[in-house]
Amino acid sequence: MKFTDGFWMTREGYHIQNPTDIRDIVQKDNSLTVHAATKYIRTKGNTLNGTLLKATYSSPMPNVIRVTLNHHKGRVKKGPEFELLNQDTNVEISKNEQGAVLKSGNLEVQIDKTNGWDISFLYGGKRITGSGHRQAGYITGPNKEAYFREQLDLGVGEYIYGLGERFTPFVKNGQIVETWNEDGGTSSEQSYKNIPFYLSNKGYGVFVNHPERVSYEIASENVSKVQFSVEGETLEYFIIGGDNPKDVLDNYTKLTGKPALPPAWTFGLWLTTSFTTDYDEGTVNHFVDGMAERDLPLSVFHFDCFWMKEYQWSDFVWDEEMFPDPEGMIKRLKDKGLKICAWINPYIAEKSYLFDEGMENGYLVKTADGSVWQWDMWQAGMALVDFTNPDAVKWYKSKLEVLLDQGVDSFKTDFGERIPTDVVYFDGSDPVKMHNYYTQLYNKAVFELLEEKLGKNEAALFARSATAGGQQFPVHWGGDCSSTYESMAESLRGGLSLGLSGFGFWSHDISGFENTATPDVYKRWVQFGLLSSHSRLHGSTSYRVPWLFDEESVDVVRDFTKLKISLMPYLYNSAQESTARGIPMMRAMMLEFPEDPTTYSLDTQYMFGDSVLVAPIFNKEGDVTYYLPEGTWTNFLTGEKIQGGRFVRENHSFRTLPMMIKPNSLIAVGAVNDVIEYDYAENVSLHLFELGEGNQAEANVVSTRSEQELNVKAVRSGDSIEITTEGTGKAWTLVLRGIHEVSAVQGGTAANGEHGVIVTPDAFTGKLTITL
Repeated sequence: MKFTDGFWMTREGYHIQNPTDIRDIVQKDNSLTVHAATKYIRTKGNTLNGTLLKATYSSPMPNVIRVTLNHHKGRVKKGPEFELLNQDTNVEISKNEQGAVLKSGNLEVQIDKTNGWDISFLYGGKRITGSGHRQAGYITGPNKEAYFREQLDLGVGEYIYGLGERFTPFVKNGQIVETWNEDGGTSSEQSYKNIPFYLSNKGYGVFVNHPERVSYEIASENVSKVQFSVEGETLEYFIIGGDNPKDVLDNYTKLTGKPALPPAWTFGLWLTTSFTTDYDEGTVNHFVDGMAERDLPLSVFHFDCFWMKEYQWSDFVWDEEMFPDPEGMIKRLKDKGLKICAWINPYIAEKSYLFDEGMENGYLVKTADGSVWQWDMWQAGMALVDFTNPDAVKWYKSKLEVLLDQGVDSFKTDFGERIPTDVVYFDGSDPVKMHNYYTQLYNKAVFELLEEKLGKNEAALFARSATAGGQQFPVHWGGDCSSTYESMAESLRGGLSLGLSGFGFWSHDISGFENTATPDVYKRWVQFGLLSSHSRLHGSTSYRVPWLFDEESVDVVRDFTKLKISLMPYLYNSAQESTARGIPMMRAMMLEFPEDPTTYSLDTQYMFGDSVLVAPIFNKEGDVTYYLPEGTWTNFLTGEKIQGGRFVRENHSFRTLPMMIKPNSLIAVGAVNDVIEYDYAENVSLHLFELGEGNQAEANVVSTRSEQELNVKAVRSGDSIEITTEGTGKAWTLVLRGIHEVSAVQGGTAANGEHGVIVTPDAFTGKLTITL
């Protein structure tokens, strides 16, 4: 929200008071509170009839500093609030005549009271941002409404990322962002997942601790500042430091929660009924059997909305006319090796039998006069489950539990954005704050049920809406995109932005949700979709099985589904890293290469894990331009080697694309390509790429139960590569990619293979020495 008219003037009707004269700095326990007048105080008389603003600095964990700006602290506080995870912090505080310093880990805030309002944040002794004259402000509006704003310095060449799943340009500089969850598709500035956290390429992040609307002006109202504001008497934010952007995300997710690890089966190909199509068990079997007949490995079948009877969503009861034997049908599908997902949402239509139950027991959100809130959008007479009522949560879970007992494995938790603000919640929550936060309670309730019934690391959602902390309940997908190349690209931008907001796992509707893709769009999107964290064929008004597009589409789906399955030893280890550190599997290039300025604005390519670069193709002709950082990169599919440090132009068929392996990489490739869950360590082949002098490469292989089974390290010295291993002694081989002759192998044997020299160790744990 803009409060100024250009740099000098204030917008008509608004009055801004800035902290100007620091009167004192009070230390209490491990915090500092600064009292600042909004004018210079020359005499005691100047203290009358004036405003005193307060800023408190503390630290909830190392390398994180909390800033609380406050005007009147006596206002009633209403929830909800983000659930934050505090840690013991050794805070260092020092004071002198010039001001004070609070230090947490390598991050510190310096308060200089000799020059008006002068606040600096430093990491490792280097200033990263700060707040100075006329930046922080308490504001009153035309109707006496109050706002607090902060403006943090934005340096030359500094770029801002994140703020949730945003489909607008990847670099947020110059944009106005409102964190307000809306069902706006993927082609506007609206977002399903608004996260009040941004990441800077200078190596820090800022999290605004407000679940309600936060208004950002990013190098827009003031082109050298990032401004954020909220309505009310208080503004709280966190400065989050780190040695690099990955460390910042690690620290941010230590504060707001780490992503859970999805079960291995979720990484396979999902097929759905699509949205408004007609289907029954025969239709489902036709598609499932058609996939099997064409050798197209399928992991999950998803039943979208119309598994329930129209006008009765969500009552969680199968439409008996279309599915007279749901338990038997689910068993028959599971006998074919499939997991089952069912669509749900948090709304209860009046025609549903659950409406009366919810109304009688007070489980539905109400209006101010005690009526049940209802409208006719989406479903006739729709009401909203009140997840602030613990009994309503138990009730909702009990209805889903019936489906789990029938054999359902996962839920697509759709919607959660269309949340009214003129309502009353059971626990008295502020309905404006609940607008964004509602999705957290909704997805948490469903995820908790899945964990309770199925076990830890066996729970998975397919969720559309989220707020800060929502990364704890994966997986999320990108919402309603169109079946065009442009929408494919905007979906990728959204996923990269969400990944830089602390979310580890993300998907999208392969070939687009709205309308029906042309065969070329379908095939290009299949490549992208199966080189994404999670992969789902889904649409609106038509089915998405490949043979309905053309026969080549069948081949492309087969190629890339099997490719992803074979990469599961590498991918599942990447998923473990996402869970442990809060970094995404699909990574913006700047996250993996923060020292390379060329990566800062790249948004049509990404790193899949730490070693695989993917550049999707956004046109029918197969033309692609992508950037390779320094080093010799290898196309995993074709074996072609390309020198980096430059942009590359290529043309690809529908069977290939730039899937480039970073030099000094050791990629674990599985021995299976037809089922997503298998023993990733048994007969795994480790592909070693361009190991340079003095460099090291490492591969970890974990089981589907997250237990480490194999660790291999390769170190090069001159013409010698030394391989050391630890593990369970399962069979594995080493492939020296692009090398077709070695002079000696100590501790194993060598033979030529399709992709390079294959080295088989004499023992599956221990040491190998290879002489090139």
